[in-house]
Amino acid sequence: MEKLKRMAPSTRSSFITYGMVIVAYAVMEALLSGGLLKSSLKGLLVPICAYVVMAVSLNLTVGIMGELSLGHAGFMSVGAFTAVIAAAALESTVTSGPVRLAVSMAIGGVAAGLVSLIVVVPVLRLQGDYLAIVTLAFGEIIKNIINCVYVGLDGEGFHFGMKDAASLGLAADGKMLLQGPMGAVGIQKLSSFTAGFLLILLTLAVALNFIHSRAGRAVMALRDNRIAAESVGISPSRYKMMAFVTSAVLAGLAGGLYAMNFSSILAKKFDFNTSILILVFVVLGGMGNIRGSVIAAAALTVLPELLRDFSDYRMLVYAIVLILVMLFTNNPACKTVFARFKLGSPAKKEAV
Repeated sequence: MEKLKRMAPSTRSSFITYGMVIVAYAVMEALLSGGLLKSSLKGLLVPICAYVVMAVSLNLTVGIMGELSLGHAGFMSVGAFTAVIAAAALESTVTSGPVRLAVSMAIGGVAAGLVSLIVVVPVLRLQGDYLAIVTLAFGEIIKNIINCVYVGLDGEGFHFGMKDAASLGLAADGKMLLQGPMGAVGIQKLSSFTAGFLLILLTLAVALNFIHSRAGRAVMALRDNRIAAESVGISPSRYKMMAFVTSAVLAGLAGGLYAMNFSSILAKKFDFNTSILILVFVVLGGMGNIRGSVIAAAALTVLPELLRDFSDYRMLVYAIVLILVMLFTNNPACKTVFARFKLGSPAKKEAV
């Protein structure tokens, strides 16, 4: 305990965040082994992990970089469908499920990162509402493109089309991987709670190290005062691109984990509403507060299931809980208490 107290505040806070996630994983594994979790809650474990990763990654853009992004689900969808296609292609060569999951998720993350470069390069000079509108449009464009794409796989390799499944000309032993509006079908379920837990640890390592690195401090300097940051030689384009692409890659990894938890998945799952949901996690947990994003994403994903006994009124209760929590967390007296537990203080300080 003394060693923990002597650590730098940011290092100590990071260790507490890691410890919180590890303890939560150990508790859930104990409940699973004891058969104490309902089947509905068991089915939420992997989605919770995916949403935690999404919330932490979006916090890099919204909380740390200070720019509003409304298309984060678009990067998740790119990672999801790319990972599904990659997993099907690797089925005969990589027989180990966990290894194929890891490789497929990595491919999905890289694909999301490459797509984010296409988006970020032309809009680097945009800020605020303009960037939000562009990212919103991007998310909808990605969803509609996926709804028009047909992908099949046979002995000759991949077949792509934009018309229908019949136009692909698949061999008799071929199978459809992506069927336009019907989404990805016949997905082999490779995701697991342990894989989700490891992905959360990886995401925390990337996010926390980025925040406390030279690049992270440069991004926060640009957020707080762009003119002053540029006057000392900080390049807005370079550092904003780093933050945005890192955020997109993590979202792609989360998408791969999420998609391979189901036997089929539709593009409409990654629409504007999903982006807003992830943004709610970030705002509720605290802008720039990584630990808060983890807690908010887990709590708000489980809450609708816990309120299922309220039947038709559960979403009303869910909305009321959201409002009350936001009012509570924005109370000046409560902010003073939360400030003691806040992550290493990368967020903006309020003016006195």
